[in-house]
Amino acid sequence: MNILVVFYSTYGHVFNMAEAVVAGAKQVEGANVQLRRVQETLSPEILEKMGALEAQKAFEHIQVATIEDLEWADAIIFGTPTRFGNMAAQMKQYVDATGSLWAKGALVGKLGGVFTSTATQHGGQESTILNFHTTLLHHGMVVAGLPYSFAGQTRIDEITGASPYGASTIAGGQGERMPSENELEGARFQGKYIAELASKLAKK
Repeated sequence: MNILVVFYSTYGHVFNMAEAVVAGAKQVEGANVQLRRVQETLSPEILEKMGALEAQKAFEHIQVATIEDLEWADAIIFGTPTRFGNMAAQMKQYVDATGSLWAKGALVGKLGGVFTSTATQHGGQESTILNFHTTLLHHGMVVAGLPYSFAGQTRIDEITGASPYGASTIAGGQGERMPSENELEGARFQGKYIAELASKLAKK
């Protein structure tokens, strides 16, 4: 089965999570996993002023996602930073261009999941994922989150992301915090979990 991981990242936090999602999905036998990035819409000048230009060099080699990639996949896992409790504008622009797929029901029955990054513990991790789920449901996709069988999301000995809605990380107000091992493990778990579900559906 084909697993597509599509991400948008400004400073690299979501990219690191996306790599972990890919690693988890690849653990499932028969999973053909592809990683794609959403096209940046900000100019190099703006990115430089934001201090993001250097960080984006780490993933600029990754192929830009197309709408056709979504048709190819049996399961699609989206990664986006939060913007005021919702997906980033770059990701919104990408999914808003899927009207032709919606019109012909091209994504109906496909598995979908979401992971995210926020600056703070309560900066919209759950609302971003849940709001994204609305788009997936409009396409008729089957939504998968991060089940509590990933015990790392119940930890209270450290500050950490993750919820039953999807994997997540906390970046810090200045982007100074990269994903912890627990958060990366949550991303790997979600990737593997969705790939396993896709495998089960493919056998029916």
